[in-house]
Amino acid sequence: MASWLATPAGRYLLDWEQQHLDQAVADVFGFHALQLGLPELDALRSNRMPHRWVASDERAAPDVADEALPRAALALQLDYDALPFDSASLDLVVLPHTLELAQDPHQTLREVERVLRPEGRVVVVGFNPASLWGLRQRLGRLRLGLGLARRQPLFLPPSGEFLGYRRLRDWLQLLSFEVEAGRFGCYRLPVASERWLQRCAWMDEQGERWWPVFGAAYFVVAVKRVRGMRLVGLAREQRQRAKAGAVVATHKRREREEEIA
Repeated sequence: MASWLATPAGRYLLDWEQQHLDQAVADVFGFHALQLGLPELDALRSNRMPHRWVASDERAAPDVADEALPRAALALQLDYDALPFDSASLDLVVLPHTLELAQDPHQTLREVERVLRPEGRVVVVGFNPASLWGLRQRLGRLRLGLGLARRQPLFLPPSGEFLGYRRLRDWLQLLSFEVEAGRFGCYRLPVASERWLQRCAWMDEQGERWWPVFGAAYFVVAVKRVRGMRLVGLAREQRQRAKAGAVVATHKRREREEEIA
């Protein structure tokens, strides 16, 4: 993944993700934030929380040079399937292509739900399989499977499995998350050269207008909701009003009986 991000297409993707992540995390308040994976992307640079960590998978991630790490963040290496944080202890978790590269993406998402506080936010960034980039990747894997490829035919990183936007939303809803925002981007053709990428720059504006769900990448912002009953005070007040009304009615009935007598 790191070597692919150094290509023209990778830099184009990183620029789009950095711009929109800056907007997504800027107004998220709290004390503890975690970026899980992809240290080449400074996903927390616009966030103002005092405690921020950037974590990589200790089983798969290579060593990252100190100058490549995001500023004002503490680097960690940990297991995505068992995060070393207390339950309900984090306010923000960013997953840049983390679920695609995780050994068990659903377990990773469950761990994120566990460590997030109620009303905490998770931001997920991923490749969109329903895009031109995703189509080229599937065709490349098909050629590899049939033995028809003489050279490396894959346009995107070979490791990992892409997670569709609708599938991700279903997973989030099952874990009691409420999707707050979502966006697609990177509509240019899947070409490797910088020259052709620049020639396709017009497709970004047209793609957002005419085929918005077919962008090569997406990001989703979801809020952890904790369901609970909060009507105790209201129910008690209603019972008190009902009792008070019954007492008034009893007094009026006694007054009428005395007048008749």
